[in-house]
Amino acid sequence: MPSSPVTLAAPRRSRGRTRVSEPSHPPLAHSPTSWVLHPWWSCRPLTSLGVELCRARAVGWCDAFRVEHRAATTAATAATESPVRIERTRANGAVAIVWLESEPVNSMTLELWSALADALTSLENDSTVEGVIFASGLKRAVFTAGNDIGELYAPRTTKKRYRAFWMSQTRFLSRLLKTRLATVCAIRGACPAGGCVVALCCDYRVQTTVGTFGLNEVALGIAVPKYWAELFLDRCNDRVKGEYLLQIGSLLRPNESKALGLIDEVVGEGALMAAAESAMERFLKHPAIARATTKDTIRAPFSAKWLAYGEEEARGGWKMLNEPRVIKALGGVLMRLSGGKAKL
Repeated sequence: MPSSPVTLAAPRRSRGRTRVSEPSHPPLAHSPTSWVLHPWWSCRPLTSLGVELCRARAVGWCDAFRVEHRAATTAATAATESPVRIERTRANGAVAIVWLESEPVNSMTLELWSALADALTSLENDSTVEGVIFASGLKRAVFTAGNDIGELYAPRTTKKRYRAFWMSQTRFLSRLLKTRLATVCAIRGACPAGGCVVALCCDYRVQTTVGTFGLNEVALGIAVPKYWAELFLDRCNDRVKGEYLLQIGSLLRPNESKALGLIDEVVGEGALMAAAESAMERFLKHPAIARATTKDTIRAPFSAKWLAYGEEEARGGWKMLNEPRVIKALGGVLMRLSGGKAKL
């Protein structure tokens, strides 16, 4: 059945091209776990949305949304910055780190998805690059909080932009899954829903000891997207347990995720990047062409089906987002999370 995401995350913050920088690591800081919302167009009316949002565990979550109404000068400054920065590592630059740096919670806008796609294209086209590590450069401990609700609230967007947003996301994820590059996801803190899927598309996942991981849509009264659920179950070493977790919308602690094979390694926050780089080195010990060809053989069919489903998802999603009950529900979310300041 066609599907489309309605995800809760911070408002649009940044645009622009991917930045490339010299090696430098962002400050690491812990913050409480966040919840993310991904309704899908084929689900029941979102009547319980506001109730479930009140159960969010992050005190700072609402604060993140209040930045939507900061001064115009701050917004103008942010608009000139790219949400993604590429850092080359190793003496020969064979490994790149793609830092997601859209404060406050890496809200996944069209601009962020496009920047991620541009970064991946740039690295794939560089024959000297063999691997990429995805990591959050935020001040708080969040990998990414999911899709920007401003991309999904119909009165604030257009059919053309929504299709571009959805297809940009689908193209990036389906391509990331089968890229010739070795991929490692360094997860600092919370990684629900959309962030979880980005991580699941990578070859290796390492997470800090404090955080969450999983697809929690059902806990919020909505369905898990088709290819997200299939990818989750493919990675899970206990399919029956995995199906149960999806049906109850559970978010797992890092060690629980590791026990199920969803996370490969759990380390202290200070050791995260070193662990990710060590995992990358293990991939790069092997002949690149043989490794990449094997990966493509395994994943290309799934990737192709996922991509082919994108247009159907976009059409169904736009239809759902324009239904009065959904507009009302998403408008209520915007009001709640902006402290009543959102202009609907």
